[in-house]
Amino acid sequence: MILNRYERMVARRYLLPGKGEGFIFLVASISLVAVALGVAALIIVMSVMNGFRAELFDKITGLNGHAVVQGYQGRLQDWQQIADRARQLPGVTSATPMIEQPLMASSNGRVEGVLVRGMRLEDIRNNPVITDNVKSGSLGLITPGSDRVAIGSRLAEMLGAYPGSQISLISPEGRSTVVGTVPRIVTYTVGAVFEVGIYDYDNAFVVMPIQDAQTLLLLGDQVSTIELQTTNPDNVEQILAPLQPVVQGKGVLIDWRQMNSALFEALAVERVAMFVVLSLIILVAVFNILSSLIMLVRAKTRDIAILRTMGASRSGLMKVFVTVGVTIGSLGIVLGLILGAVFLFFRQGVVNAIQFLTGQNLWDPSVRFLSELPSKTDPVEVVAIALTAFILSFLATLYPAWKAASTDPVQVLRYE
Repeated sequence: MILNRYERMVARRYLLPGKGEGFIFLVASISLVAVALGVAALIIVMSVMNGFRAELFDKITGLNGHAVVQGYQGRLQDWQQIADRARQLPGVTSATPMIEQPLMASSNGRVEGVLVRGMRLEDIRNNPVITDNVKSGSLGLITPGSDRVAIGSRLAEMLGAYPGSQISLISPEGRSTVVGTVPRIVTYTVGAVFEVGIYDYDNAFVVMPIQDAQTLLLLGDQVSTIELQTTNPDNVEQILAPLQPVVQGKGVLIDWRQMNSALFEALAVERVAMFVVLSLIILVAVFNILSSLIMLVRAKTRDIAILRTMGASRSGLMKVFVTVGVTIGSLGIVLGLILGAVFLFFRQGVVNAIQFLTGQNLWDPSVRFLSELPSKTDPVEVVAIALTAFILSFLATLYPAWKAASTDPVQVLRYE
């Protein structure tokens, strides 16, 4: 929309408050702030929701893979054949054997439920989710036969354990005696403490070499699970479909959607709901722009009539008022983008400050899975939010602009 010189001058004049137009300017300013808050709120919430999903997905699949083959009763028959067949499939990047078993752990007179995971030494040291999050100790100390394990940070807190401490793992699969089965109790030394940032994992995981796990659980050379990684997690079902006949009768094939279906579905529904609800803020702001322009048109009726008698065209007047409304909306969008970026940059500091002032724990990891407020801004979504706000602002200007353009100068100036 191109404005000539006088149209730009009139539009600039109407954007600034004139004598007796303080209230109109106040309403326009409120409209601008409302658009900014709506845009900022949408960007912040969508970025946090995206970050929450991405962080959960990366860490869950980093530890559990995109899919797993679980053996019946904790034992996977012919696991080597299944792993070899999986590696041959197009789209499968790795097939990692492991052992996973819930047990009890005891240390310093405290007992907690744990999830023991046995992994090959190279898989432990090549897993960035573990290696990049070691808080104390060293994974280099954990070797087959060393009787050393790595445990989650919150489990370490609950057991009062630290690198060098002794913890006992209690397995119900023990030796048989005349009075029944005696639980098997094996003592290990804590070699490292890690914190991946997901409460359930940090609260329960005990990682050890797969050979030690086989000895602890009396599995021989068997494993309980094969973890599968693929090139495209969204197509994991199609990629692994040829593996189903091989697994049939030996175990079950479960992908990441099935393992965490309730969680990711809830996130998707909440994401859509938050977008719709917060979009109402922008809609309310747009109605404020509409009302401020209507008041401006009524206040400038005499000026409009004079401009019409001086030769101003209807289309020119429409462009003036559309420009005024769109400028208010655009300034609000820019301010909203800045506010959103600043909040996201200092998001954890803001959460900590609110927690300090209120004395409430706003981000309990046991409820929200992650240790810190995540964020991942999608540029496409930001553009979509800004474009939506701009279009709504433009639409809100059409009626007042049409009303101004349809002013009859004869009727207005009859008694002047």
